[in-house]
Amino acid sequence: MSGPNTDYDPVEVTPLKPEEVEAARDAALAAIAGAADLEALKQVRIDHAGDRSALALANREIGALPPQARKEAGQRIGQARGAVTQALAARQAVLEAEHEERMLAEETVDVTLPTDRVPAGARHPLTTGSELIADIFVAMGWEVAEGPVIEAEWLNFDALNLGPDHPARTMQDTFWTDPPESGVVLRTHTSPVQARTMLTRTPPIYVVCPGRVFRTDEYDATHSPVFHQVEGLAIDEGITMAHLKGTLDHFATAMFGEGITTRFRPSYFPFTEPSAEVDLRCFVCRGVDSQDCRTCRGEGWIEWGGCGVVNPRVLTACGVDAERYTGFAFGMGIDRTLMFRHDIEDLRALFEGDVRFTTTFGSEL
Repeated sequence: MSGPNTDYDPVEVTPLKPEEVEAARDAALAAIAGAADLEALKQVRIDHAGDRSALALANREIGALPPQARKEAGQRIGQARGAVTQALAARQAVLEAEHEERMLAEETVDVTLPTDRVPAGARHPLTTGSELIADIFVAMGWEVAEGPVIEAEWLNFDALNLGPDHPARTMQDTFWTDPPESGVVLRTHTSPVQARTMLTRTPPIYVVCPGRVFRTDEYDATHSPVFHQVEGLAIDEGITMAHLKGTLDHFATAMFGEGITTRFRPSYFPFTEPSAEVDLRCFVCRGVDSQDCRTCRGEGWIEWGGCGVVNPRVLTACGVDAERYTGFAFGMGIDRTLMFRHDIEDLRALFEGDVRFTTTFGSEL
């Protein structure tokens, strides 16, 4: 049996020629050096070191050579591919370092700056509105008085001249605590705070009483079983309705702007005599061409609250000398005032806790 025939010239395969291998290597090194970023280097790796690259295809052709030529071709291809691999690794390291430096520069966070990741909150308009009203009267020399929301029947009704048969005492108008005969209610107005003030202080008394009150009203766009009132009480020598009118005119101007005045319409309240309903000059049309005004509905005036001279019976019940002192009192809904001031159409928006509503008011009014 004859041995292998080794006496013949090596088969010439074009991709394996030294000049072709060098050209492929040089092209790969040039492309690697020219890669500007990691994404570009990734594409260079595919083109010049991937399975379909020139050097990879040349490596596959080594099997077509006779045995004595494979070693030399394998060394030539291996050295070229090794040079490309080293160049890729070196360029990768350089580009990663540049990327990190750029990221540190572009994404640097100044930890001393205020964060903006959490949306800015807002105070509830009822809170800021109550504080604004209190500030108006404090600036006039008045004091702010507060009291409990669970109140004695005597302070809520009897001390204010609301007799035992007054309809406000019924279960249909007042929230009574169990048992009903306990004589304890959820206050229906902030007037008990005025009674407590007269019982514990000596005139002259000038207090404003903002707070939460409760009545068995339906919950709709204009009514709520829980709402907020502000009541004022002035007890001194020589107090008249004129002082009341001037006080409410100043209050209206401070809340709704210059030129806003009030008017009184005769009314009846058990705790004041004489009594009046307070109307507010429409702050939209100012009473001019009011027939087209949607706010006052053509009246030129808006109902605001109630007021009057303190009934002498109330003064006597609370330990004040009715022969020496007179006084006036008034009461308005804070919720209603805010609806006027900010054109809020639905009272429920003040109570439903929707942050989209409260954030429009910001931190202050």
